[in-house]
Amino acid sequence: MTTSDTPTAKGATENLAYLQLLSEQFPTRRSAYTEVINLQAILNLPCGTEHFVSDIHGELEAFTHIHNNCSGVIRERVHAVFDDQLDDRTMDDLCTLIYYPDEKLSLMRHWGNLLPKWEHTMLIHLTNFARTLADGYTRSHVRKLLPEDYGYIIDELLHISLGADSAHHTYHEEIVRSIVEIGAAEDFIRSLTRLVKRLAVDRIHVVGDIYDRGPRADRILDELISYGRVDVQWGNHDVVWMGAAAGSELCMAQAVRTCVHYDTLDVLESSYGISLRELALFADATYAHEPGGKRVHRIEKAINVILFKLMEQAIARHPNWGMDDRCLLGAIDLEASTVRIDGRDWPLSTTDFPTLDPTHPAELSEGEQAVMDGLSAAFTDSDRLRRHVRFLFEHGSVYKICNGRLLFHGCIPLDPDGGFSTVVSDGHELRGRSYLDYVDRMARRAWATGDQLALDWMWYLWCGSHSPLAGRVMKTFERAYVADPDAWNEPQDPYFDLTRDPEVAARVLAEFGLTGPRAHIVNGHTPVHEVDGDTPVRADGQLLVIDGGFCQAYHKTTGIAGYTLIADARGLRLKAHRPFAGVKAALTGNVDIASAHEQVIDDMRETPVLVADTDEGERIRARIADLTALLAAYREGDLHERGK
Repeated sequence: MTTSDTPTAKGATENLAYLQLLSEQFPTRRSAYTEVINLQAILNLPCGTEHFVSDIHGELEAFTHIHNNCSGVIRERVHAVFDDQLDDRTMDDLCTLIYYPDEKLSLMRHWGNLLPKWEHTMLIHLTNFARTLADGYTRSHVRKLLPEDYGYIIDELLHISLGADSAHHTYHEEIVRSIVEIGAAEDFIRSLTRLVKRLAVDRIHVVGDIYDRGPRADRILDELISYGRVDVQWGNHDVVWMGAAAGSELCMAQAVRTCVHYDTLDVLESSYGISLRELALFADATYAHEPGGKRVHRIEKAINVILFKLMEQAIARHPNWGMDDRCLLGAIDLEASTVRIDGRDWPLSTTDFPTLDPTHPAELSEGEQAVMDGLSAAFTDSDRLRRHVRFLFEHGSVYKICNGRLLFHGCIPLDPDGGFSTVVSDGHELRGRSYLDYVDRMARRAWATGDQLALDWMWYLWCGSHSPLAGRVMKTFERAYVADPDAWNEPQDPYFDLTRDPEVAARVLAEFGLTGPRAHIVNGHTPVHEVDGDTPVRADGQLLVIDGGFCQAYHKTTGIAGYTLIADARGLRLKAHRPFAGVKAALTGNVDIASAHEQVIDDMRETPVLVADTDEGERIRARIADLTALLAAYREGDLHERGK
């Protein structure tokens, strides 16, 4: 073996090759020194604010307000900056302007109060507020957030001295006066409010379920895309739409069924351009016109049968799923008007099954296949849907580990004894983290290749009993056809009860390499029924469930209108929110989303959490180590500086 073939020499060669690539970005010692100094400084900045939300379910208005006020962070910061300078009414006006700049400016104009003096005052307040928030970031980071058109002017306003006797103070006042005089104040106000919101929250974590129930998931995704620093842990409602866009007819049928059931057809037809005309015509021609029945009821009947037929076909392709008990079309007895489920005959709520062939219950009729052919073309051709789903794949995952927190939507499947459940697929036994990694890869494969196995898994992730995104046996069939609610009970994975035990929660965290008092699981998916005494903080604070019911349908049963989690340099706080009174109330009466209560999860620190204490700090230290090695290579002559 020659010297160059030894492992040590090979490693050194590979390292030198990496440093050669790094030198293209930093061609001189001076450029590398500058970057190291910059990175060392960043490590000593306070960490940015992280905002955790979950189970938005298309509720655009409530999400927009929570997003705009950053779960109260904006109001807290406004009071911290201006408490000794402004009265409460002025601070409320400033907050509302930050939340809804377009609407607030329009209202001020309508009232005749959009006057130069008011514009000048608000520009001064917004500039001072933005400057305070910008102190937590490097100047280069702030510059990246500035609007292209006004970036230079706003940069000047943010980084000049405001001493009363300073020439810079006069310079600052002259800039603001000029903005107002030339009629650009409204534009600048809008730009500053966008900047403030970006500075107030560094990153948004969406712990699943953007889609379904509410009417405007598409608009929520538009907001998230425009924000930029966002990650999404996929929920089972999200993965249905992802599977539909990837080409799964079963996911398409499920997405349509949900929109029909919750009367949110606009998101399909207006937002994504997916016409239901062929389905509606088929339903009209095929299903009974019941006295007083609405047309949408016939459409729901039609898509239900299509969905259950496609579902049974998928289950037949995957006996390893163990879902044969969900194949119930063949268990229907039309003469007796019953369906046999788990050995019991349940009365049917309808016997209107004109396309059901008892000898081949899972086979689509000719008309049903034509409907699915049309829907398949519409889903896969929707550019806007594909743009949204591409964002979910590029910025999302089944789970995320971030700053000592494990984020995932549903569950880690567990056995009744607390051990990780084994799932078999492609001949592999999977459990715990390896299982979640597998389904993450399978979802990406569905989007990349569209093969049948991967597409079927997208549907399984929606409702499979061992799906980490669902974690329960869904009784969609029973809810559609059996009026007796006793048939609707949906058994859940043991995870949801067992992880209330601190030992089990600690075992789940350890599976992902997380230990210690500041390690937390953050889940959504299961609404916390606070009105019944349930709590979102479980397992001695190791598990945080932040689905408090954004969806309006849950408000009465949960007693609140959603939880959000805030992590910043001071610690970790869980907020429970009351229902939002609406944008009009916010504009005319400065009515905010009020927190029903706030719970401190981690002790609020006297010394702020720094970037050095975060995952980003780890990445920065690794970068500094690489640059230090590059500097050594320059000094020792292994690499030559360029550009001198």
